[in-house]
Amino acid sequence: MDGSPSTIAKFLVPKIPFIFKTVLFHSLWLSSTSTKWDLRTELTIKIIREMLNGQPWSISKQQKGTLKDPGVKGRMWISRVTMPAPPEDDLRQALFKAIDDMKEGDETYTRPTLEPVEAEWTGYRANVAKDAPEPSISEEEKYQNLMKEVTSDVTILYFHGGAYYLMDPASHRQATSRYAHLTGGRACSVRYRLAPQNPFPAALLDALVSYLSLLYPPPGALHEPVKPSHIVFAGDSAGAHLCASLLQLLLQLHRSSPDRTPTVTFHGRDVELPLPAGLALNSPWLDITRALPSIENNAQYDYLPPPSKSADVKFPPCPLWPTDPPRTELYCDGSAMCHPLVSPLAAKSWAGSPPIFVVCGEEMLADEGKVFAQRAARQGVKVVWEQYEAMPHCFALMLEGLQGGRMCVASYCKFIRDVVREPESVKTEGYFVTAKKLERKPVDVEKLTELTDEEVARLMDEVKKRKILGLEGEGKAQPRL
Repeated sequence: MDGSPSTIAKFLVPKIPFIFKTVLFHSLWLSSTSTKWDLRTELTIKIIREMLNGQPWSISKQQKGTLKDPGVKGRMWISRVTMPAPPEDDLRQALFKAIDDMKEGDETYTRPTLEPVEAEWTGYRANVAKDAPEPSISEEEKYQNLMKEVTSDVTILYFHGGAYYLMDPASHRQATSRYAHLTGGRACSVRYRLAPQNPFPAALLDALVSYLSLLYPPPGALHEPVKPSHIVFAGDSAGAHLCASLLQLLLQLHRSSPDRTPTVTFHGRDVELPLPAGLALNSPWLDITRALPSIENNAQYDYLPPPSKSADVKFPPCPLWPTDPPRTELYCDGSAMCHPLVSPLAAKSWAGSPPIFVVCGEEMLADEGKVFAQRAARQGVKVVWEQYEAMPHCFALMLEGLQGGRMCVASYCKFIRDVVREPESVKTEGYFVTAKKLERKPVDVEKLTELTDEEVARLMDEVKKRKILGLEGEGKAQPRL
């Protein structure tokens, strides 16, 4: 569903009785979530849930509806750039070798070509009105003006959410400009290739190109080389998934070259592949199979449709989906669903990782975040964990202005600042933030869940096998994250 006023009105008018009932039940404390949510939160989440649980649009129509550029106005600088594909094939071959080395069975995947990667430099624009138009100057001049307002070394490499088939950086400009403002830095938001037309590992290859382009600016780049210790991978939902996959890829390349930092040829130079300063993940989607218990158990607090409600829903056929030949997943070949670079939850080792921040609600993806954070912390990685009671997926983005959302963003940006400017100050710590009162209760990050690694692997493998056997049927709805 697109966000145009006419489309929203067409949806909301028939829902007036539903809206009235929601208000009434909340006011009379008859709703199961009245004690956890305020009225605005209840209305917002339940209306979004109604939208997502309606008759699905085709993948083509959904993509078209979410790829509309809303324009640039207000307190943000946006400088659009293109990161050229390197003429050498080293980067691509390094990715394929890592994928093959990490296989545990007969996983198959499509080998994408190297392509230019579009991105947006985002920064805060001070001393202008909230609706100030974008100035009519060159992209280079916009970048120069952006850099005049940067006050720290922080560079956020940002990957947007949208289940790998929706949205682009334009949809997240308000969020990334806010992150830039609160950290004093800048963000580089990547327009990676979308599935299903570009399945795994196309997006991961684009992410790798974008990271190396920050480190080693190709000819014509607007920016100077960025130190890896100044770069934080950040993202929400599927974008957080891409952050974790990119980090796991880099860790695998380091494991394959234990005696020295791995290198590749990039735009005519032999360059190293270092690790970034850290990861900042918001409601990460880490398991393509959606196999863990919270997917169903936490549905009451989320707006996303759980498998029990979406399993029999089919996307209307379109040029993008179902694919020819058919495949069971939008993002990847069915056989690869449990590959560690497809579902980072399947990665056994995060040892050697830089610090990681994970925040989520009491949402359907909560178990994935818990298992990931717990596993990394037990392996010696510094992990900062925050979970907000009764909050849905990406609540800080969906419920702007909510006090809990502001608190979440403040923690998110504090971690990004600290891991770049004072990395020694970052330590493993965890908190559960209560609903309404927003009390921060300490939790042990190494004891977030009773799910064992063996049980997680078994649950994921069972879903993979069911999908490959076709029990859910060709072309049925996939998670809309």
